[in-house]
Amino acid sequence: MLYVRLQPGAEIKAKPGSMVAMDATVRIKGKLKFSVKKLLTGGEMSESIFTGPGEVMLAPDTWGDVVPITLDGRTNWSVGKDAFLACTMGVTRTTKSQGFGKAIFSGEGLFVYHVNGTGVMWVQSLGAITSRTLQPGEQWIVDNGHLVAWTAQYKVERVDAGGLFSASHTDEGLVCRFTGPGIVYIQTRNPETLGAWIAEQVPSTNSS
Repeated sequence: MLYVRLQPGAEIKAKPGSMVAMDATVRIKGKLKFSVKKLLTGGEMSESIFTGPGEVMLAPDTWGDVVPITLDGRTNWSVGKDAFLACTMGVTRTTKSQGFGKAIFSGEGLFVYHVNGTGVMWVQSLGAITSRTLQPGEQWIVDNGHLVAWTAQYKVERVDAGGLFSASHTDEGLVCRFTGPGIVYIQTRNPETLGAWIAEQVPSTNSS
């Protein structure tokens, strides 16, 4: 749960449907952000804007962490399509193409959020969030489907996983090889893997 105490006139932008509760003194309004890119990719077409004074309580879509990331006005962040929860008004969020190769194999699709500006952004996850700060030239390999937010460059590679990584129906896994400098936030759960596990636990309705 994210608790935000807003001063009079202060505002935050949040993912639609994320509000759990708020003080009666807080004003809320919706803002439509239409674009053909969002229409084609299933991106969010609107956002909620909360104006103080008062407290707002926001929650992630699923069970997981909510982590603040401070933006300094110089560093550009990439954020997974499902990872954004909220931000202060000095933060700008746009949709960015990451190329067809990464779109197919990174688990994030063709478009991710490009976030910059000055302020605070809160990201959400499936499971816990952990991060790694990479020094120049340092590399870190992340299983595909676990990305939350990052500033480091990466490329997607196939590896002979032998079932150790989230994979297709072969023994080849897909990983993201990050190269520093930069910061990478990841989540402990992979949505595709979790979905497959849940499906296995549901009793079959077919009868012989």
